[in-house]
Amino acid sequence: MSVLVGKKAPVFSSKAVVNGGEIVENFSLEQFAGDKYVVFFFYPADFTFVCPTELIAFQDKAGEFASRNTVLVGASTDSAFSHWKWLQTAQNDGGIKGVTYPIVADQTLQISKAYDVLAGSEEYDEEGNETFVGEPQAYRGLFLIDKSGVVRHQVVNDMPLGRNVDEVLRLIDALQFTEEYGEVCPANWKKGEKALKATQEGIASYLSEKA
Repeated sequence: MSVLVGKKAPVFSSKAVVNGGEIVENFSLEQFAGDKYVVFFFYPADFTFVCPTELIAFQDKAGEFASRNTVLVGASTDSAFSHWKWLQTAQNDGGIKGVTYPIVADQTLQISKAYDVLAGSEEYDEEGNETFVGEPQAYRGLFLIDKSGVVRHQVVNDMPLGRNVDEVLRLIDALQFTEEYGEVCPANWKKGEKALKATQEGIASYLSEKA
């Protein structure tokens, strides 16, 4: 798997559904550069089982992301129309009605490939003909992108394994804390807790207080 941490997030332009029902043609993360943090996450497919629990869980905490100057953006290899239909379907019927953050359509698979979360692979026969082996769906990849467009955190789950939304919020808090104060965040750090200076004296002081 490609490690994108420390690198510029791959650039793309694609159809997306925004505001819970509007299809736009040329959606790009570049619109947030210099202004917003971005949580860009992939999921396998619309109208499935684990996926709606994740998308709704992110929506439930949308205000907390907004308070951290962070936008949520989802993506799968489904079409924009499929996204739109899913967004119009009531939650008790397996839909995600009420989700308002953008959902990107990656029908060409190029975005999933660029972020290296695409399940399956392309193989070629002796005549050079291309065949896709496996399901052309994305694993549950998630990328935290800072205001300069650099990936600062990534995680990729297999398809049956849902993500922890609170952990994503914790990582945003940690990133923003280090940017503001220059200190580093130890294991299990949460907003409001003591961090430490990246020196031998700093770690010694932190561990002595924890003992």
